[in-house]
Amino acid sequence: MVLAELGGRISSALQKMSNVTVIDQKAVQECINEINRALLQSDVSFKLVQTLASNLKKTVNPDDLAAGHNKRKIMQQAVFNELCGLLDPGKPSYTPKKGKQCVVMFVGLQGSGKTTTCTKYAHYYRKKGFKPSLVCADTFRAGAFDQLKQNATKANIPFFGSYTETDPVVIAQSGVEKFKKENSDLIIVDTSGRHKQEASLFEEMRQVSEVTKPDLIIFVMDSSIGQAAFDQAQAFKQSVPVGAVIITKMDGHAKGGGALSAVAATKSPVIFLGTGEHMDEFEPFDVKPFVSRLLGMGDWSGFMDKIHDVVPMDQQPELLQKLSEGSFTLRIMYEQFQNILKLGPLNQVFSMIPGFSTELMPKGREKESQARIKKFMTMMDSMTNAELDSTNQKLFAEPSRINRIARGSGHTVQEVQEMIDEYKRLAKVWTKMKGLKIPKKGDMSAMSRNINAQQMSKVLPPQMLKQLGGMGGLQSLMKQMGSKDFGKEFGGAFGDK
Repeated sequence: MVLAELGGRISSALQKMSNVTVIDQKAVQECINEINRALLQSDVSFKLVQTLASNLKKTVNPDDLAAGHNKRKIMQQAVFNELCGLLDPGKPSYTPKKGKQCVVMFVGLQGSGKTTTCTKYAHYYRKKGFKPSLVCADTFRAGAFDQLKQNATKANIPFFGSYTETDPVVIAQSGVEKFKKENSDLIIVDTSGRHKQEASLFEEMRQVSEVTKPDLIIFVMDSSIGQAAFDQAQAFKQSVPVGAVIITKMDGHAKGGGALSAVAATKSPVIFLGTGEHMDEFEPFDVKPFVSRLLGMGDWSGFMDKIHDVVPMDQQPELLQKLSEGSFTLRIMYEQFQNILKLGPLNQVFSMIPGFSTELMPKGREKESQARIKKFMTMMDSMTNAELDSTNQKLFAEPSRINRIARGSGHTVQEVQEMIDEYKRLAKVWTKMKGLKIPKKGDMSAMSRNINAQQMSKVLPPQMLKQLGGMGGLQSLMKQMGSKDFGKEFGGAFGDK
């Protein structure tokens, strides 16, 4: 994921600081220097890095801190606050209201994914009950109208454009007037991509803005842009009143620091992130959870939202009951595989858990892991109900049974055996949770009190335990799970709503 490398480097700098015996001025300065290098290598503008470093020095001065204070935590909180300040200008963006007509104009650099983002934005609000429409005022790029037409048709959204009219101002005005008459409550105007050297295109953008009178102008920003981002974004802000930013291509492996610079240059809030090519790969942006995940501090709220989305409420108590009994079947494994696939990219899920980072799964391995899960599910589709619901592992020692499953699923005997071995491994882990006391009314903090860190360490894979920071990190996580806030948050997912 974009910015994952930056998050990893900053977390590493903070970790080094925690390993120092005495945290003095020198240790703090070394940590700040490490953070500066991480930001500059990720293409964050030099001026912003200077400001951030200066603020950190003022906030974290070891000489001013009383003895007994956790200086590493103070530094981590200071870095968190500074990054939040970079991404949050402190003023909310205009939000469309259902039933009230509004015009939203999209601007951005060439190749930033603006046309696709227009359709994603329309699709997002359409699911919320709005009546969106799209106007293609991009006459500069060949095929722009065809692309918008294709996307809009696929998403079932009304659109307007012209193959003959060459003046984008005329097209924008006609399209907005047309959809206002048709009572569309969200009219989205797509404009030509441009960069700050193109004075004529900037003038055209101002004219389109004057005739359409947009309620909100959104600057679409490609996360892979480098050091030039700050100047380019500033040029847009000086030409038209940019009110919000959408960052695209967040699923790539670009450095992404330029996107942080662009947000600071426009002084406008980020409202959405484009996380892939598909229509639904578009998520609302919230500053604090994003920075928290970036620094490896997790996002319990986002994690629980995902759990709410994928695990039906009526299945949750039943699943916990089976967990306490230690009975693990292939059907349970199949259902959990389904839930894992619904959660979305595994790296994003890991980043929501405090102590984990997106680097837990090596680059390029995520798709491989998901393909393996799907392959196992195909094999289980060829099993009988009796096989799926059995807890007798000796059942799969019969070669004829393995051969039948292999033929039915189109896989080799070795691949089926690999799936059975995975089932046995997970069943072993599940059995270790036997006897777990189920909390009443979804009190998950009570659950954390019933399991100590020693028990949990036996269940977790060694690599995962190491990523959490060993027993010390696990104890800290268990303590967080035992907090009242966590009990409320996590407990709500298990029926205490």
